[in-house]
Order: sequence, then structure tokens, then C-alpha cells
Amino acid sequence: MNAFIPRLNAAALLAFSIASLSAAELRDEHERSAALLAPKGEGAARRQYAPSREVDILHLKLDVTPDFRLRSIQGTAVMTFKPIAMPLAEFKLDAVKLRVSDVSSTETLLGWQVTETQLVLTFQTPIAAGNEASVTIRYAATPEAGLYFRTPELGYPAEDEHLWSQGEPTESRQWFPSFDSPNEKFTSEMICRVPDGMVVLSNGRQMSSDLDPATGLRAFRWLQDKPHSNYLIALVAGRLKSVEAKHRDIPLALYCPASQVAFAKNTFEGTQDMMAFFEEEIGVPYPWDKYYQAAVSDYHWGGMENTTLTVLNETTLHPDGYETLRSSEGLVAHELAHQWFGDLVTCKDWSHLWLNEGFATYYDALYEGHKHGRDHLLYAMRQNAEGVLNAGDDRTPIVYRGFAHPEEQFGYRAYPKGAWILHMLRNQLGEPLYRKCVQTYLERHKFGNVDTEDLARVIEELSGRSFDAFFDQYVYHGQQPDLKIRYQWMEREKLVKLSIVQQQTVSDEVLLFTVPAKARFKGKFGTIDREFQIHEKSEDFSFTLPSAPEIVRFDPDYALLAKVSFDLPGPMVRAQLGDASDMIGRLLATQQLSHDHDDDAVRLLGKALKSDSFYGVRLAASRALRQIDTPAARDALAAAVAQEDARVRQQVLSDLMEPYSEASLGRALETLKNEKNPDIVATAIYRLQAYARPEIHAILLRYLEADSYRGQWTQAALEAMEGQQDPGYLEPILAAVRAHESQWRTSLRVQAISALGSLGRLQENKDGPRDYLMKQLDDPRDRVQRAAIRSLGTLGDPKALGALQRFTTLAKANPVRSAAEKSISDLRAAKRPTVEFGDVRNEVLSLQQENKDLRRDLDALKKKLESMSEIRSAADPAEAKKGAAKKPGAAASKGTR
Repeated sequence: MNAFIPRLNAAALLAFSIASLSAAELRDEHERSAALLAPKGEGAARRQYAPSREVDILHLKLDVTPDFRLRSIQGTAVMTFKPIAMPLAEFKLDAVKLRVSDVSSTETLLGWQVTETQLVLTFQTPIAAGNEASVTIRYAATPEAGLYFRTPELGYPAEDEHLWSQGEPTESRQWFPSFDSPNEKFTSEMICRVPDGMVVLSNGRQMSSDLDPATGLRAFRWLQDKPHSNYLIALVAGRLKSVEAKHRDIPLALYCPASQVAFAKNTFEGTQDMMAFFEEEIGVPYPWDKYYQAAVSDYHWGGMENTTLTVLNETTLHPDGYETLRSSEGLVAHELAHQWFGDLVTCKDWSHLWLNEGFATYYDALYEGHKHGRDHLLYAMRQNAEGVLNAGDDRTPIVYRGFAHPEEQFGYRAYPKGAWILHMLRNQLGEPLYRKCVQTYLERHKFGNVDTEDLARVIEELSGRSFDAFFDQYVYHGQQPDLKIRYQWMEREKLVKLSIVQQQTVSDEVLLFTVPAKARFKGKFGTIDREFQIHEKSEDFSFTLPSAPEIVRFDPDYALLAKVSFDLPGPMVRAQLGDASDMIGRLLATQQLSHDHDDDAVRLLGKALKSDSFYGVRLAASRALRQIDTPAARDALAAAVAQEDARVRQQVLSDLMEPYSEASLGRALETLKNEKNPDIVATAIYRLQAYARPEIHAILLRYLEADSYRGQWTQAALEAMEGQQDPGYLEPILAAVRAHESQWRTSLRVQAISALGSLGRLQENKDGPRDYLMKQLDDPRDRVQRAAIRSLGTLGDPKALGALQRFTTLAKANPVRSAAEKSISDLRAAKRPTVEFGDVRNEVLSLQQENKDLRRDLDALKKKLESMSEIRSAADPAEAKKGAAKKPGAAASKGTR
């Protein structure tokens, strides 16, 4: 499952936010995830293990009839199984909120019961080990998760009506009874009955499609005759269209909602080449009957690798015109790689998730290198490394059992760090031996489950080397080496000395690392490599060279996951920036030069921005110039706007538009006028939020109603309006959202709802935004509902409290309840915000005047007291002596504040 986005730079992340998820949506998904990942009672602190397999499930047959209007299903599940070692008296299946109406069995049942989370079957006589039996369960469900409907009643176009399933990690139990854990594999069958004209997709191969004249429903039957885990069972059904192809005799297709099929080719076109590459690189033929992809609406993740049927987020579809800014290549390659890593072999439990996600992440990077060149592989690994190194002081190991919910595992440890484990192994073993190890690992465990030791065992067996320390340090303990390196040249001895310190805090959770390392020296003598091993807290390494090196590179092959601090003398950095053979070295040089504000550094960065052969270096040069931010640096940026690669052009323009200045505003307006790429235009619209002027107000209103793909310009305008904090936008936004409510996709409505709450809080009369937001509380789309709840909390109108209270009776784990409780808390604690900066200034002036008045009154009071004291002194000589004694101290006190 693609749930982690490790390889986005700042500008790309901004574009991703504008093009795919609005800022409000990102907050919404964070809120949803937080609710899902919240500790679930006492069990939250327990270590998690794979459940026992008392039975071997042989086959699961599902026969379901969805009701699109009611968003429910009627189903029959037939499960065939054998007890493994002991007689089976009781059979427990995962089942959440399933309305079970009947259970029958080939063995006599004593009874059955439905609990909150399980269906428990009790047999009159225990079933003997090895004896085959089956149970048939008739049920109905209105799933809150696991099976998702996209229907006209929910605001989706009737021509695109469809449903899709999501199993990973544990959602399948909400729409069919099952053993919902990855450590059991079985064959499966799916029969789904839908109105004629709809398409049904599922795992395996389609066996039949028959119309029932009596009901008008068409029954599609799909058979997956090779074993797979429960979470990989998939169902997609609805009004879908496709593009199709073949790889050898393997059918390939990409299905999507009917209205989007014109954009499918840009996502689908590389699939054949990817499959051919993976078969060659992995050494194992594609193991399934077909490979279909289905892009669906409002999918929660990037993609999901169900066997033979990957589900993708519809936002990956895109028309021509976006140049290099939009590509489905990484997502499609990631999910396709899962058909081997995750599907053919599957992690035994979620603590070993990296064996699924790390492999998929690494192999999508390998494909990038195959298609575009080795520098692209290294750049992908550089971005993956940043995803790891930016995790701060998190000491959690890759293999970890202390999670409360499996979704906690879907983060940087499984994805980019898992990919780096494989990248280091590939470099240490050499590519041929690495490939042999991976091929053997897959062939030995195909259609089975694995843990980390299964992979380590194959590697040690075939290499003859111990990798205990490697896996112990990087996989079973947290973090990675944090190396500080100092360079010294000793002319008399002709020696280079590298002093290396491991700076990570060593503990039971993070070890002192023992790692192989390499240094590369370039100079008049040519190129010399020296290999050595780091294993102490602090150590020196000395190497003899013919003369002083011009370039010194640590880890020149980029084969070690470590945080490295290695500041080199200026001439070496400049030489490194000019080394055409070393892309990673040039990247590192741009980063070091970003701290230099001299004209020579700006000149070199400007040259790199214009002419470096690799787009990633040009991106880094643009960011470095933005960081330097001198007039010369801004001139260098302006001189390099004409970039053929849209990724670099967007970065340069974004860096030019970021500072608040008339020049930045002029650049944004010029971009709106001349730029053809829609994503770059959206970036310029978003940057206008810094300029609260009448002419900008008019431009944003124009883009609020502009026609763009998936409404991305409208979304950018909404974000900019919210950023300006001008309540003058309220009425236009209300008018637009009311006029286009049935046409705007969910993310636009979510962003508009966010803006209404944020801007509405700035005015005294909140009736208009409050009334609209309260109507959205009844929207059947949970994302719209949550957005409205959150926005009412922002609005700050206590009249919404009653409407929000009704959501507090929902289940504790429900994200809607979590959002409502937070908004209620915000409303109760809220204070009315000031409307404008002028009001803040007036309030400050008022407080200053009050302070002056209080000081004047205090001085008057002091004078009065002093006068009274003098009167008493005149009347009483003893009192006069006391006053004289105190006077110096009083004077000192008056002069001190």
C-alpha cells in the first residue's frame, strides 16, 4: 500500500497539496488517521504478535449483492477449512457489525453467536485434525469501513457510480467474516451481482458474467486459484471504463470512472515496460493470471496492491500538459512490485511490514534507474534518505511490536528505511549475488509468509557471510549512524587523515554501529578509492596519496544510510560542484554553498541552476539561492527562469515568488499571464495570498470560478483567500459553493468549508457561514461532515454547540466523534478574535492610555500620602525622625523599576 510520500521536495509538496489534496484535506486525513491510531484501551500497550492458526483455511467463496442507494450489502460466505493439529471445538472469525442471519455447516453446530468483533461457531463434536469441513454464513452489512460507495446520493456523478474495497490492514472484517490476519493464505472466489451495465472486478480471472432476467442483475464470478492473504481480497464494481494491453499472455488493464477514461493512458502507459523489467530484475515471472488497476474516487491512500487488482487513487489520472510535474510512474511501479513482494510472499505479521513496503519502495526506485539512468536511482534513494533522517530522535526499530494499531507501522521505517536496507545489501553483496538472494527468497517462500529472519537466512546461506550485526543494528534497533567527519592533509607525510565520530546517543535502543565505508580522492594523480570499517565511537583513518587531493568524497557510491556532517574547504566544495561524474557530490556541494553568501558561491550556484545535467541538482541550486537571498542570488534566480524541465521551472518561480516584495508579486502576476503548465499556475495563485489588495482580490475571485482540471485553480484560490484572512471573501465563497455544490469534488468542498469557518470567525454576524456549515453536518460524505464539524469549531459561534453535541455519542474510535469533541472544546474555550490589525493597534493604544492614567493616579496618590506624612511629621517629632530615616531608601526605590 502506498501510504507514505517520502520523495517530495518543498515545491513538489506544495504542488501535490494543490493538485491532489487541499490543506484542509491534509488536516482532515491527519485527523482521521489520528482517530484510527488512537490507543484502544488496555490492549494498546501490549506487544503485537501473529494470531495462532488453529485451522488451515483452504478456500473462501463470497457471494455479495450491493445496494448502491442504501450503501449496504447482502452476502453469503462459504469457508472451507481443516483443523491443523488439534480437534476444533470452536471456530472464531473476525466480524465487525455484520448482521448474521444464518449459519450452517457440514459439521453439526451446537450454536453460534455474534460478539462486537467476532462470529463464534461452536461444534457439537470437535472436528478432528486434518478433516475438511465448511461453514456457510448468510449476513448483511452497512460497512463503515472496508467497502466504500461512491454514488449520486453522496454527490458523485451518476455516470461514475461505483464502489471499492480496502482490506489492509484489518478492514475486510467489516464487510465479510474472515480470518483477518496476513499469516493465513487461501484461494478465493468472488460473485457479485450488480445492475446490468456495471462492471465487476476482483482477484484472479473472470469465470463468467450471467444476467438474471428475474432481477435484472448481472452476476460476475471471479476465481483466484492461487493462495493469498485475506487483506488482499478486493472488489471494485460500478460504471467503469478501461484501457487495455498485454504483457506476453498476461492481460493488463486500467479501469476508472467512466468520465475519466480519457486520462487513463497517462497512468497506464508504462505498465508493460515495468512488468518486463521486474521479471528480469527479480528473476521470477509475474506469478498471477492478470494485472488490472482500478482508479477510484476519494480513495484514502495512494494505492493498494490487491493480488491481480491494484486500487489507485483517482488523483493519479491526469491529462496532457503537466509535463514532468505529474507522473504515475512511481506509484504504478510501487504497486506492481508488490505483486511479488507482499502478495507472492507476505509478511507474517505487521511488525515485519518492511518486507512488503521496503521492497516495493526500493523496486520502484530501481525501475526509475532502469528507465532514466543511474543518477535517478541515486536521487530516489537520496529522497528516501531524507524521509528517514528527518524523523528526528525517533528510536523505534523497523521490526517493532509495540504498536497499538497496525496502521502505525505504515511510516518511514517500513518504506524509505526499508528500501535503504535493501540498497545497502545490494551494494555489499554486489548486484548478481543480491539478485540471486532475492530470487531464492521468493521461490523458497512463494505463496507463503515470511519474517525478517527468512530473508537474512537466505542471504547468509548464499553469501557465506554473517549479517547478524547488519540486521541487529539497522532493523532490530533504531536510527542509523550520525557521523561527523573532519578532513586534514599533512603535506610532509603526504597523508590524508579522516577523523570520524559517531554522534548518535548510544543506548539499548540505538547501537554503536559497525559499518563498511569508502573514501574517494581525486586530484592530479587521478582517482583513488580507499575502503575501511567504522566501528568505534571516535577514530582516525589515514591514507597515503601522491599529492594533496582536489576532491574528497565520503561514501562516493551512496551505499550507506547515515547522517553525515562533512564540511570541506571552499576550493574542494567548488571542485565537487563541477564534477560531472558525481551527481550526489554536486547535490552535497550545493547544500554546503547555500551557507555562503559571497558572490563566488552565488555565481557557481547560478551556473549550476542554468546548466547542470541533472534536474535534481538544479532544484537544489534554486533552493540554495533562495536561502542565500541576496540581491545577487535573486538576480541569479531570475536569470534562470527559462527551464525546460517543469519541475525546475516551478521551483525557480516558487523561490522567486516566496519573499514578500513587489518583485515577487510581479513575478506571480507574470506567471499567471504567461505560464501554460496548470500546476505552476496553481502555485502562482496560491502565492497571491500574501497581497491583500483590491486588484488581487479581483484576481482570486476570477480563479474561484475558473475552469481547471479537477478544480485545482479553484482550490488554490480558496487556500489563498483563507490565507488572506479577509472576511470580504465570505459571500463570494458561499455563492460559489452553493452554485457548484453538485459539481465540485470533495476536496473543493472541504477547502471551501475550511475557508468559511476561518473567515467567518472574523466578523460579528456569523449567521451566513454558520447556517451553511450546519447544513453540511448531514452530508453523507464523512469527509465533508468532518470538515464542517471542524470548521464550526474554528468559526467560534456557540450557537453551533447543540448541533455538535449529537456526534459525541458515536463510537470512541470514530473520527467524526473526535472532530466534534475537539470543536466543542474549542468553542467553549474560544475568545472573540479581533477583526483587523487596526483594531489590535487601537486596543494597544487604549491600553497604553489606561496605563498612563493609572500611573498619573498612582503619582497623585503618592503625593497625597507624602503630604499626609509631612503633616503628621510636623505634628509629631518622633514620626519626623522615622520619615528622615526612610527617605534615602524611598528615593532609591522610586528610581528602580
